[in-house]
Order: sequence, then C-alpha cells, then structure tokens
Amino acid sequence: MTLQERIDLLVRLGQYMLANGEEWQTAKENAVYANPWFSVEHVELAVANVIREFLDEKRLTEWVAAYKMPAAVRTVGIVMAGNIPMVGFHDLLCGFIAGHSLVLKLSSKDEVLMKHIINWMVANDPRVAGRIVISERLNGCDAYIATGSNNTARYFEQYFSRFPHIIRRNRTSVAVLDGSETDEELLDLGRDVYSYYGLGCRNVTQVCVPSGYNFERLLKVLSHYDTYADFNKYKNNYDYHLAIYLLNRVPYMSNASLLMVENTLPFSAVSVLHYRFYDDREQLADELRASTDVQAIVGHGFLPFGNSQCPALSDYADGVDTMQFLCSL
Repeated sequence: MTLQERIDLLVRLGQYMLANGEEWQTAKENAVYANPWFSVEHVELAVANVIREFLDEKRLTEWVAAYKMPAAVRTVGIVMAGNIPMVGFHDLLCGFIAGHSLVLKLSSKDEVLMKHIINWMVANDPRVAGRIVISERLNGCDAYIATGSNNTARYFEQYFSRFPHIIRRNRTSVAVLDGSETDEELLDLGRDVYSYYGLGCRNVTQVCVPSGYNFERLLKVLSHYDTYADFNKYKNNYDYHLAIYLLNRVPYMSNASLLMVENTLPFSAVSVLHYRFYDDREQLADELRASTDVQAIVGHGFLPFGNSQCPALSDYADGVDTMQFLCSL
C-alpha cells in the first residue's frame, strides 16, 4: 500500500466510526460488557477523540509530512495497554502509517474495540491482513513498543534489550492552580480528573496550589461529578481509602465522589486527588517538565483545563516520538 492509500483507509475508518452504524454500535456495547471500567460515556469520549484528532485527513496529512517514511519494511511487535478504551490505537496507527508489519499483543481489557477495528481494516482492504497480526507471543520481530507498569517495564527491558525498542512506564498528569481559575475552568478540570475514572496516564491525579488556596470552592465545583460515586467499583475505592485515612488519622478533604490528601507524589489511587503547595511557580513548572512521572501539565500557561484527555497525533506517550522511532528502523 502507498502512504496515501494508508491515509485514505484511516480516513474511511473515521467515517465508519462517525456514521455509528449497527456493527460499530454493537462493538462499543460489547466493549462495555467485557470491561466494567469501560462506561458508555467513556467509550464514546475515546472514540470521539480518535475520530477528531487521529482520523481527520488534514491532520493526518500535515502530521505525516514531518517524517520521512522508512525505505524498508520491518516487523514491529507492540504490547498494548488496556487501562482506557482504545489506548493502544495510536501505536497501531503509527505503525500502519509507517508501512511496517505489525504483530500486536492486545490487552484482554481492551480487545473488543481493537479487534473490531483491525477486522474492519482487513475487510476494507485485504492487503492489511498480512501487515497487522494479533498474537499472544511476539517472537521474531525487528523492533518492539511495549506499554506497561514500572514493574513490567523491567521485564520488557530484559526481553527486548537486543532490539530497537520503546518501553513505556507509569505516568500521570498534574494541574497547576493559581487561585484565579473561574468556576468554568474548575469544572473543566473535573473532566481531567474524573474521565475514565482517573485510570489514564493523562488524568490529573495531583493539583499544585499556592498557600492559602480555597479548597472549599474547588470541592464544591467538582461535586458536579458526584454521579461517579454511583459506579460501585469507583465507590468501593472511595470507601476503602476513606477508611484507611480515618484509621491512620490522615487529614483529608472530600466531597461525595473525591478524597483530597496532601502528598508530594503525583500518583494517586482511584477516587483520590493529591495536592501539594508551591511558593515559586516557575520553579515548580521546571520541576514538573523535567519529571519522568508527569505526562501532561494542565493550568494557565500549560494545557487548557479539560483537554488532558484530548491528545493530538503528535502528543506521544512518555514524550518519545513514536513515528520518528518507526521511521528510523
């Protein structure tokens, strides 16, 4: 397939998703049934972003123009995550655009939508069949892309050390507040915190605030998302961590769906939002930008509130340019 043929097929895929026909609706419903953490709302959120940011012809064409496509075809093994719907699609798209043969190990948590997409691509262009293969084992590949936890990353490093590779670890996102945020901006911040129940690396799990910050207003605005507590798995996490804080006499603040505790660590549990104080905003910004734990920063002068879970084609996980890696093989 030529590069233009690959772009055209992806654009048609976006049109298929947007048309929302019976087969695609059924696939989305089955994805929700297969993984209790995938709500209808969050599946639709993920699909909408893929259509808008990843499968738009103008965006694809402009993005691809920045790269020189590889002269040789290589076989690339990709280990995909499954923490949020279609989280591995960007790696699939990059490998397909680069023209390589892909061997995919799908996450059992997010295989319904990914299998449906691959089957659609094969059905609409049989040449894809030999280039995208789903497998439990990734033997004999020329390069690897693997996404997992810090623990699994150590094993990935060992297994794939002899090959060109990208190994991704745990990351999370942080918001920097200065106290001048409007209620509308704080409401948008709630999307960064609550979307996908906080399970994505682009979810805000810590807010950095100046001394004397008014948490009462923040919690009051975020109570707009209290319906999240109606989901039993989310509420179980809330109740569990609330009990832990009470037993250990950990100071906390809360509304009906979120617990806030002071902690310098950016990573927090489901239903928990960490906060920390800062004195020098510029110093804080430099620290966050240099951190290997932080995927995205939200706030004035950073990513706009409400946009952390709307990555563009060039927003690469862990800040590593996946396309450049694939084109250099």
